[in-house]
Amino acid sequence: MKLKKLIVTSLLVCTLPTTVLAKDIKIGVSMAYFDDNFLTILRQSMQNKMKQEDDVSGQFEDAKGDIAQQVQQVENFVSQGVDAIILNPVDTQGVKPMIKLAQDAKIPLVFVNRRPEATLPAGMAYVGSDSKLAGKLQMEELAKLMNGKGNVMILLGELSSEATRDRTRGVEDVVVKYPDIHVIDKQTAKFFRKEAVDVTTDWLLSGQQIDAIVSNNDEMAIGAILALKQAKKNGVLVAGIDGTPDALEFIKKGDLSLSIFQDAKGQGEGAVQTAIQLIKGEKVESSVMVPYQLITKANYQSFGDNNDK
Repeated sequence: MKLKKLIVTSLLVCTLPTTVLAKDIKIGVSMAYFDDNFLTILRQSMQNKMKQEDDVSGQFEDAKGDIAQQVQQVENFVSQGVDAIILNPVDTQGVKPMIKLAQDAKIPLVFVNRRPEATLPAGMAYVGSDSKLAGKLQMEELAKLMNGKGNVMILLGELSSEATRDRTRGVEDVVVKYPDIHVIDKQTAKFFRKEAVDVTTDWLLSGQQIDAIVSNNDEMAIGAILALKQAKKNGVLVAGIDGTPDALEFIKKGDLSLSIFQDAKGQGEGAVQTAIQLIKGEKVESSVMVPYQLITKANYQSFGDNNDK
């Protein structure tokens, strides 16, 4: 009897690791906005990647452009004991409090799409693309279409965003190579279509000669196109960044001159994969870069599948 009891006890001990150690992974995700077209594709790609993994689930929160709310969301993730946090920051310069929260709790933190303007400690990474390169690719192609001369307006995204600053720097680095291309004005439309309609309308009412509008993203580029159509203003070249489904339609119609494809699917999947690797203690690069690609009327059809949600 004692021997039988000992055997049963031994079997229970042997089976404990598989039952106790089998643990589902929970990832907390805070997005700067839910109602941004590109970020919607990014969010859905993360959700799809988590569904593909049998043991991974996500809790997605909308910071609604409010950094205080985003900090609160990270605090909540920490108190819930999530296994990792993925952050699409509202303000790329205001990330230090959230880095400290995750670091103190020893929770892996992955930034996605918007590069944090801070040094990342061990156990943290950035998954995204080189914003300055996007601006360079955008303006280099636009300069060719302008035949190296003309007046340019720049639609800026949120001033708190690293993407706004670096994409604009990339544009300006190309402009200085063309003595006959002049940046006349720069205004923020905060990455949104409606605000871009208003800014572009004001430019048109000012009576300034506008040959091209270069936008930090597609949504503002579409807003510029709508304002131009409303004013019956033809011949103005418009360039965007992201390669969203809406942008591809405007390229197809000939209204949007070009865009730069930013791989939301690749970034989203990469962020989830990097978070899982960090949870498992695997070594990852501190910056996981996803390349950009130029989209024009000649090749836009090949980018439709990349945006499938």
